[in-house]
Amino acid sequence: MLARAMASYVDLSREGPIVELGPGTGPVTQALLEHGVPASRLLLVEYETAFCDLLRQRFPGVEVVQGDAYSLKQTLAGKLSGPISTIVSSLPLLNQPESDRLRLLDQGFEMMAPGGIIIQFTYGLFSPMPLKRHPNGSAFTAVGSQVWANIPPARVWRYGRKAG
Repeated sequence: MLARAMASYVDLSREGPIVELGPGTGPVTQALLEHGVPASRLLLVEYETAFCDLLRQRFPGVEVVQGDAYSLKQTLAGKLSGPISTIVSSLPLLNQPESDRLRLLDQGFEMMAPGGIIIQFTYGLFSPMPLKRHPNGSAFTAVGSQVWANIPPARVWRYGRKAG
């Protein structure tokens, strides 16, 4: 249910790669493919070797990059065919320092085409991105929606940049 909710926010009409952060065993990857994302547009960033091996077996047409999502620019250097369309993240952001979360936000939007979004889930009630602590926090938008059918209930956040 949660994976499908996350995938539903991906706009298939936008061009460019779709980057998934922290895919683990691939439930969101599967949902993205079922949503209609072509395997050739997906790029998965996973830290754990065992998960990378599993993802390559489960999704042979999808590119898997082993690396640190919190150093996104370095991890994806030379791997992208163009600006990122959308980032879909299952990273446990609330376990990370605020500075790491804000760096991820900044790097993601630096590599993204205008109008792109970052999709992130959390089990918390509040945004896992501390936008009020960001020097340019007012430049971002955040919209959260509850997925009650998930156990435990989760919230899917969509982050964008304000025009201008």
